Amino acid sequence: MEEVKVTRNYQITIPYWARKELGIEIGAKLLVQVEGDKIIISKKTGDIASLGLTLGRKITEEEIDRAIDEAGREIGSGS
Repeated sequence: MEEVKVTRNYQITIPYWARKELGIEIGAKLLVQVEGDKIIISKKTGDIASLGLTLGRKITEEEIDRAIDEAGREIGSGS
């Protein structure tokens, strides 16, 4: 376990050894959750955009996220 410091912008640096072990590179997406008094940060894996699905063109992760958000709103509104 290694201690890291929170900057004035509430940022932390992930230590080199942890980035290397998990294969975290610039632009990687991480998941953050809270369990009791712990913050758990894990590497996001298996995103649907990585499947390379197409509907006449490549679908971006942003388009997938937007469609999921829209579906969630429709379900929530009972439509």
